[in-house]
Amino acid sequence: MIEMKKELPQVFDSFAEARKNGFLAVKRIKDSGKGVVGQFCTYTPLEIFMAVGLVSVSLCSTSDETIPDAEKDLPGNLCPLIKSSYGFAVTDKCPYMYFADLVVGETTCDGKVKMYELLAKKKNLHILQLPRNQFTPESKALWRSEIVRLKERVEKDFGVTITDDMLRDAIHKRNEERRLLKELYELSTLCPPPITGLRQLQILFGSQFKFDWKEKTEEIQNAINQIKSDYEAGERPVSIDAPRILITGCPMGGVTEKVVKVIEEAGGVVVAYENCTGAKQMDRQCLEEGDPITNIAEHYLQIGCSIMTPNPNRFELLGRLCEQFHVDGVVEMTLQACHTYAVESHTVKTFLKEKNIPYLQLETDYGTADIGQLSTRAGAFVEML
Repeated sequence: MIEMKKELPQVFDSFAEARKNGFLAVKRIKDSGKGVVGQFCTYTPLEIFMAVGLVSVSLCSTSDETIPDAEKDLPGNLCPLIKSSYGFAVTDKCPYMYFADLVVGETTCDGKVKMYELLAKKKNLHILQLPRNQFTPESKALWRSEIVRLKERVEKDFGVTITDDMLRDAIHKRNEERRLLKELYELSTLCPPPITGLRQLQILFGSQFKFDWKEKTEEIQNAINQIKSDYEAGERPVSIDAPRILITGCPMGGVTEKVVKVIEEAGGVVVAYENCTGAKQMDRQCLEEGDPITNIAEHYLQIGCSIMTPNPNRFELLGRLCEQFHVDGVVEMTLQACHTYAVESHTVKTFLKEKNIPYLQLETDYGTADIGQLSTRAGAFVEML
């Protein structure tokens, strides 16, 4: 069984208040006897951790604060998400990484895979071997065996036993969470939408950092009720004439909110997010009847990420969302050096052209120097619509 870290880092006093609060929140969790698992990717099956009361939290960092520290070990021309995540690990500046008893990575992009080799020297790390195809019997068998291997690792590290009934209960809870978040973002099918795209993103992204399932689901339900009530009372935070934008591409949150801001400052409104922060992980329910390991494996393997080849599930979801949300245009946000999304952007552009939906690709990083350029391109795109 692993030894849980419970002391605050030596640099704690140098952090801003929000960062301190994050450290203290996770420390309270650790002091209560609960284990903490950090994960990087939407493919990680959170039900495995939830089944035995472990707290799981997303570790993909969204700030350039620690990139200079990361570049002491990593190349400068690497994806900023990878560099930021590694930098927060080696500097002890991320409360979730610092207090994580187990960190779960996955073989998505090559940059992450090689970064994990370095991270494994500093953290208790488990790697999920993710197939690049979602449909062959061999891919499905491999992924199911990886879910079993993760379950066994959790049992070993935390001294617990995970039963099928525990997993079914966890699947049910995660389904309820998915249902509520989907209900929340589908409010923006209304015209005009009842909330801005920035507010929607902040709720979706922020839900990853709520650690009590009951409190989280109650907060989401309360947010839905409040948004509906305000709308019915006549509140219209968005103009009915605002062009309706869907965002696809790389994961969003933190500094990448700048893309949403420049779109909405130009007079558009982001009504939907196809990427990992949004519909990609909320759109479908996991089967609750039958073998829970098989159900979990099948559910997560069908996520439509650009690392899959071919990747029809992404395009099925993208096309459906464009129709459901009455989209006027699609913006693809690609992080610099994110090769799989950058290459697939050509296919996305072609797919949308066939549907007569305008498309704009914006490449960016975790800095702020390109905000002027982003504003110019987003402004021209929205004006064209």
